[in-house]
Amino acid sequence: TNICGSDLHMYKGEAFPGGMGLPFAYLLGHEFVGEIAALGDGVKRDSTGQSLKIGDRVTFAYYRGCGNCKHCTRGREHVCPRAMMSVVRPADEAPHFFGGFAEYYMLNRGQRIFKLPQDAPLDLCAGINCALSQVIQGLTEIGINYGDSVVIQGAGGLGLYATALAREMGAGTVVTIDGFAERLKFATAMGADATISLEDEPDPRQRTKAVKELTGGGADVVVEVVGHPSAIKEGIRMLDRDGRYLIMGAINPKQTFDADPSMIIGNNLDIRGVSLYAAPTLQQGIQFIMRNKDKLPLSNMVKSYPFDQADDAIQAAMGRSDACRVQLSFD
Repeated sequence: TNICGSDLHMYKGEAFPGGMGLPFAYLLGHEFVGEIAALGDGVKRDSTGQSLKIGDRVTFAYYRGCGNCKHCTRGREHVCPRAMMSVVRPADEAPHFFGGFAEYYMLNRGQRIFKLPQDAPLDLCAGINCALSQVIQGLTEIGINYGDSVVIQGAGGLGLYATALAREMGAGTVVTIDGFAERLKFATAMGADATISLEDEPDPRQRTKAVKELTGGGADVVVEVVGHPSAIKEGIRMLDRDGRYLIMGAINPKQTFDADPSMIIGNNLDIRGVSLYAAPTLQQGIQFIMRNKDKLPLSNMVKSYPFDQADDAIQAAMGRSDACRVQLSFD
C-alpha cells in the first residue's frame, strides 16, 4: 500500500468540505495491490475474462459507481457522485476492510479487478490503482498530440508518471518543475527534456519566461500535480494560445486561487479537472509497468516501511524531499 497525497490530506483532516475531516474512524489507503485470499460465490474471472484463483495477484478499482445514474450509463462510472463516497466507510462497521492500511481488503461486487502477470513486481504495481491510472486518465482526457510541448508542475509520484507518459504519448518537449533537486534528477531519468527548479527560479515570472523559451512561446499542455492551487495561476500563464490546462492535484477544499477570466477567454484556453479514472486505465497501467519496469528507474520511486512502522511512514511521506512513493509492506 502506497501513502498517497490524498491519504495525507485525510490524515490532516483537510480532504472534505469545510476542512472538518470525517466524524468517524476511517481506514486509510487506496493505492495498493494484493493477493487473493478468498473468492466470493460465483467469482471466477477478472474484468478481462482471465480466470482467478486463490493466490493470484491483482489490482483493482478502489471505488464503484451506483450503476444507475446518467454518468454510469454513459460509461463514465468514475464521474458518478457515489464513486468517491463508496471509498469512505466507517472502520468500526463490519466487514471493516475497505482500506489498504490493513492485512485484508474486501472487494464489493461491481469493483473492477485485473489479474497481474506472474512476473509483475508488486512494489511497482501498487501505484497502478491511483497515481498511475489517474495520470493515464487525465492525459487521455486533456489530449497529448504528437509533438506537443508539455509542462508538468510537480515531480512527486503523479508528476513522474506524467513525465514518462507524456513522453510515451509523443510529446515533443517535456518540462518538469519542482522544488527539490533529487526529484528533478529523477524526472530527467523518466524522460523530461528539461527541468526548472523552484530553488533556482523562485520568481514565478522567471519560471514562466523559462517555460516560454523552452517551448517556443508557451506550452500546449500544462499539468498540475503539485497539490496546491498556488500553482494554477502560474500554470495558466505558461500556456500558449489554444493551450490546455489539466488540474489533478489541488484537491484541498480550503485552498483557492485568484483567476483572470480574460486571459482564459482571450487565449482560447481549455481548463479541465479530472478525478478518479475509468476502469480500462488499470489494464493500461499494468501494461505500462510491464513495458517499463526494466527501462525506467521505477523501483527507485518506492521507499518501503513495514506495517508496524506506519506512523513513521506517514511522517516520512509528509516530509519527503526525494522522488519516492512511501509504501507500507505486509511481507
